[in-house]
Amino acid sequence: MRRLLATSLVALLALTPASPAQAEAQAPADRQQAFAAAAKEFGVPESVLLGVSYLASRWDAHAGQPSVDAGFGPMHLTDAAAFTAGNHHDAGKEDARGDESRPLPAPEPRPAPEELPASLRTMERAAQLTGESRERLRTDAAANIRGGAALLADYQKSLGAPLSDDPGQWYGAVAKYSGAEEAGAAKFFADEVFSIIKEGAERTTDDGQRVRLPAMPRLNAITKWLEKLGLRPPVRPDGIECPASISCEWIPAAYEQLPNDDYGHYDLANRPASQKVEYIIIHDMEGYFLPSIRLNQDPTYGASWHYSVRSTDGHIAQHIKTKDVAWQAGNWYINAKSVGIEHEGFLAEGGTWYTEAMYRSSARLVRYLALRHGVPLDRAHILGHDNVPGTLPSTVQGMHEDPGPFWDWAHYFQLMGAPLHGLGGPRSGAVMIKPDFATNKPYFYGCDRQNPEADCPPLPAGTVWLRTEPREDAPLVKDIGKHPTGESLYSVYDHSARASTGQRFAVAERRGDWTAIWYLGQKAWFHNPASNPTAVPSMGLVVTPKPGKETVPVYGRAYPEQEAYPEGIPYQEVTPLQYTFSAGEKYTLAGVAPAEYYRAVTFNLEDHTVVRGKTKYLQIQFGHRVMFVKADDVRVMFSG
Repeated sequence: MRRLLATSLVALLALTPASPAQAEAQAPADRQQAFAAAAKEFGVPESVLLGVSYLASRWDAHAGQPSVDAGFGPMHLTDAAAFTAGNHHDAGKEDARGDESRPLPAPEPRPAPEELPASLRTMERAAQLTGESRERLRTDAAANIRGGAALLADYQKSLGAPLSDDPGQWYGAVAKYSGAEEAGAAKFFADEVFSIIKEGAERTTDDGQRVRLPAMPRLNAITKWLEKLGLRPPVRPDGIECPASISCEWIPAAYEQLPNDDYGHYDLANRPASQKVEYIIIHDMEGYFLPSIRLNQDPTYGASWHYSVRSTDGHIAQHIKTKDVAWQAGNWYINAKSVGIEHEGFLAEGGTWYTEAMYRSSARLVRYLALRHGVPLDRAHILGHDNVPGTLPSTVQGMHEDPGPFWDWAHYFQLMGAPLHGLGGPRSGAVMIKPDFATNKPYFYGCDRQNPEADCPPLPAGTVWLRTEPREDAPLVKDIGKHPTGESLYSVYDHSARASTGQRFAVAERRGDWTAIWYLGQKAWFHNPASNPTAVPSMGLVVTPKPGKETVPVYGRAYPEQEAYPEGIPYQEVTPLQYTFSAGEKYTLAGVAPAEYYRAVTFNLEDHTVVRGKTKYLQIQFGHRVMFVKADDVRVMFSG
């Protein structure tokens, strides 16, 4: 009996959380040990703790910086109380519709929600359970892991489930960790975690910690615990355009006739019969999931999008059928030929990373849409909002910058099953930008919402800086559209002198460890040492001005010639942008861009018309944004 009591006492002490002082004094030496120690302290299987953390952050610490929805550390403990709500369409001068034949005023910012969902306030509960301060939970990886373990154990107890050594018994607690209110979303999150545990994982984190989760292929998840959560069933009607493997529901955007022959806030169409979908546009909301969705349900709000993706669990809401045209990218030519996907987040508030759950869910959606509509899975057709050009010289400066430099394009395409590979030899005439995301940590400022001029900590990014000369202290190249009279900035919100992962550029020159590309009419140099390359060879087609042409114009849209417009439809002028494409320069070719204009300025689909011209346009990678040239102005050649 005495031995039994002693054994029970030891077991009880093992499951009693340490005090903050004890935890700090006993802090593990590395990340792997931190997971093991926290798992033991709170009675959570280490595999479960590792699996949840991988789906949240891939075990990264992110230098204590918040995710785009205010989640911190390897366990993505959320502390969103200080973040404001809105949407990125509220900011700047961009007209989300992007058609001067029906210009819209900038949307008015809407008030922040009075109550934040529990999924955005998990750090409060973690602090209560562990006695850790919020500061330590934010900035100390080991403390953060303790907080996540404490939450999982708390969720397990609330379900009446055992603190079992069997990972399969923790399915319900894992589902609850997602913060989802929908059963489908919680199930998706838990299924992804248990898939990771079954397959195993191993990687080096952003701060150099090697972490390993051994595979458990025979793991049997006890899914019945999901029923105990009492979550609402998803609203997934017939006709919703989402793959079956993700959590997706239908929350329709408003389409309504308004006074004075006005309407909002998207346009009916009949794609792909009327026009082919050519692009998928990736956005960052700069707002919470639910408030942003409410904006999409307001017909007076001057912006809309097809899908919203939630950060914590990857849940997706579809708002507009892909046959119809959303007002999302600030360029009517692109809008008429694209699908827009908004991702919950706060880049403009200082967020610096995106959750793995969001990446996985969004990547499956993009792959599904790309296969459905025949959109190439490359960076010339899967665009960030920051890659969409202005329509006219006057609109270039106001175009948006999301999803920003911290979006991991290489990982995103890997998840789509379309990894970004190089092609060609070391002296190839073109390159694809592809720095190692984990170790590429360029200088930025602007990550601190309280002090926007402060330097950012070293953070992983998928971009490289472009300079006027092959040296680190050379000035950044200029973007005369973005900064007509000034210099490019090192701000996280300024892409003027940056090239992004997956983008392909023609090589202008090489000198030692530096490579120059043609960029906005100038040679732009970036550091590209053979020992740690930031770009890979990329053979393919390039364009250059035809012999005898000193310069050729570049355009932000591929509109038809005047003769193509029928009576009653005003001609949309084909106006060049302010950039110069000179003889001797080369830019990579993405493909042919149809000369089309979708005339849609009324509430009724019957009044809408697609104007098609004979002019042949080509899409090129001219700077950070794609642009267009007329085929008659350039010569196409192979660059090997």
